[in-house]
Amino acid sequence: MRFLKILFWSLLALISAPIMGLTAIALYLSPGLPDVETLRDVQLQTPLRIYSTDSKLIAEFGEMRRIPISYGQVPENFINAILAAEDDNFLNHHGVDPMGLLRAVTELVQTGSIQTGGSTITMQVAKNYFLTSDRVFSRKLNEILLALQIERSLNKREIFELYVNKIYLGNRAYGIEAAAQVYYGTSIDQLPLSDLAMIAGLPKAPSRYNPISNPERTLLRRDWILGRMLSLGYIDQAEHDEAVASPITATNHGSNPELEAPYVAEMARLEMLSKFGDKAYTNGYHVYTTVDSELQALANVSLRTGLMSYDQRHGYRGPEARHPDSKPDEWPALLKDYRGLGGLLPAIVTGVADDKVTLLLRGGVLGEISWEAMRWARPHLNANSMGPNPDKPADVLAVGDIVRVVPIEGIQFRLTQVPEAQSALISISPQDGAIQALIGGFSFVESNYNRVTQARRQPGSSFKPFLYAAALDNGYSPASMVNDAPLVFFDDYLDSAWRPQNSGGDFLGPIRLREALYRSRNLVSIRLMQDLGVDKALSYIERFGFSRSDLPRNLSASLGTPELTPLQIAQGYTVIANGGYAVKPYLIERIEDYNGQILEVTAAAVTPAARERHEERLSRYAQAANFTDADFTIPELPIAEEVVDPRTTYQLTSMLQDVITRGTAVRARALQRKDLAGKTGTTNDQKDAWFAGYNGDFVTVAWVGFDQPSTLGRREYGGTAALPIWMEFMAGALDGRPEHSQPIPEGLTSVRIDPATGRTSRPGASDGFFEIFKEEDAPPAWDEIESGAYPSGGSDSLPQGLF
Repeated sequence: MRFLKILFWSLLALISAPIMGLTAIALYLSPGLPDVETLRDVQLQTPLRIYSTDSKLIAEFGEMRRIPISYGQVPENFINAILAAEDDNFLNHHGVDPMGLLRAVTELVQTGSIQTGGSTITMQVAKNYFLTSDRVFSRKLNEILLALQIERSLNKREIFELYVNKIYLGNRAYGIEAAAQVYYGTSIDQLPLSDLAMIAGLPKAPSRYNPISNPERTLLRRDWILGRMLSLGYIDQAEHDEAVASPITATNHGSNPELEAPYVAEMARLEMLSKFGDKAYTNGYHVYTTVDSELQALANVSLRTGLMSYDQRHGYRGPEARHPDSKPDEWPALLKDYRGLGGLLPAIVTGVADDKVTLLLRGGVLGEISWEAMRWARPHLNANSMGPNPDKPADVLAVGDIVRVVPIEGIQFRLTQVPEAQSALISISPQDGAIQALIGGFSFVESNYNRVTQARRQPGSSFKPFLYAAALDNGYSPASMVNDAPLVFFDDYLDSAWRPQNSGGDFLGPIRLREALYRSRNLVSIRLMQDLGVDKALSYIERFGFSRSDLPRNLSASLGTPELTPLQIAQGYTVIANGGYAVKPYLIERIEDYNGQILEVTAAAVTPAARERHEERLSRYAQAANFTDADFTIPELPIAEEVVDPRTTYQLTSMLQDVITRGTAVRARALQRKDLAGKTGTTNDQKDAWFAGYNGDFVTVAWVGFDQPSTLGRREYGGTAALPIWMEFMAGALDGRPEHSQPIPEGLTSVRIDPATGRTSRPGASDGFFEIFKEEDAPPAWDEIESGAYPSGGSDSLPQGLF
């Protein structure tokens, strides 16, 4: 009996000691454990995503690529694959699998090192959300205790959902939906069994079993999981055999944007960073911009086509590199150093014949350039001259040359080159300031310098309409006569006298204001500013959204010498296009959280004409938000301030329409629309070429120039370099849209005038035509002039004798 008692108490002690020890450890560690209830409200680190207004993904920013999904969105085959790979007893245990831990301990005793952790899915959730990855016993004990608590607080579906959304699966992919997008470019519910098993094999070691860098090892892991699924009864033999026979097809799909608009994405990123700091990259914000995907794609094509057309007019600068002694087996390696820029593909010349050259492109693609597709390539000498026309392909290219090409059809390509000049295009809605399309350069990869918002250049004559508006609001009319004659200015601070010139060097004498604008006469602009006074003129021009600090206080400002960005010019033109209202450009339409709940809506100041449409938009957002507290409210919609008399903008638009019908932008008549108006701009030595134009729906500005100012060439003006880009964009943007011009405001009248004097036309005169006047500025009827009531000819006679 004594022996039995000793044995009993010994056994009891052996059993109780571990239990008491574990209890003591649990009591010691428990107070420091986090509250597992926080898992119910956990916010996973999710990247910032930028979208177009029609929900096309533009870009995402953030170290972790994650797309959270619910348990119901996870395919059953994937659930079974994860259970087979990680924890086939998941549905039965209470957070800890004793047999799994026992296996881990046995492996540790036998090998002397940790081989497996014996972790269940619940234990991995505990580690991923609350603990570090340090391989120490204290962490494992905390993991076990947390797993037990998690199982008491959450059901199996909730635990599994937390697991599949958190796990790291390589290539910046966190969670299974992100992994499906990264490796296959599609959603997890679209993948076949073989690919689901591949993803299920990644949690164990994402780098070791990465299907892109280690496809052989990935195949072994995938097939092992498929075998486990078969043995556990999750799939049948036919399904197993079909999946095993499938190859590894994963490739890196990156962020998989649906719309190319990198300059837009960068602008939105910077704005979000200023609003939310570093949390912008991790809180899963969805940013919807005002950019329309079709218009943006059109802007991309228009700018690149126009810039390449300009570039090719000035000849071929030769291949990007020459490797005349290279061997065919070296060509693929030589191409690896070159990537696509603005749609221009790198290629190496593999053969030169009498009527074509053959090519090798990246990825082993073969192609050829016909003689017709390369005969444009006269040697570039400088901006104003080229060498002789080539007679055959060998005059242009040789084997081993690295060139740029664009696809035509099939294996046919056209020879091109990356332009040295740059361009920018922005299109804004004049009714509310929404940026509808924007591209800040030929290629964001080549240069992320956004010329729309950052490049300050002289706008030249495209600035003149703002000065003309000041004149029209200060006693001038479109029929006012101003002398286009030489001027000379002397200044003690100048080395020589300033003798401003017209672009052609000629002078037309007395000329109506309308004609002076569409002919872009510099001397008339100087006389206008001289008569108005520099300070008065610049103060008025500020109404168009310009800062006084950006406007030089001298007469040369009348010729467009202020250094302004295309965005600023576009904003100024919106005031003219919408009838005098100061709308401000904006890019972000709304911001949503990762659950799709609206956090912020832009309620930009709009014109009265756009108010109803925007109120409907904000009302839809309010209904969609379905909020029950005061966290979010739809802001009140303001009406933009009227800063210019609508009669002035109507007169000015009529004058700017003549720029297209008979002036420096006459090429735009090809668009066959009567609602278009605009102004060319060219600076000294043709360093900058502009066209700013609009109708009631779009204000679009195009600029062409070199980043380091240099001449574009003596025959390159706003009407030849920038206007074609504007025309291609507007042709597509306006396709199918009815004509939209500013309605005629009250207080205007139409009077038949004499084109030679700008005064009321003599009855019966055959050369008279109608002009638009403000009622208070209209010239008197002819019989009143003859009666002697207005001996000077009417109110259009101007002070100071501008002749």
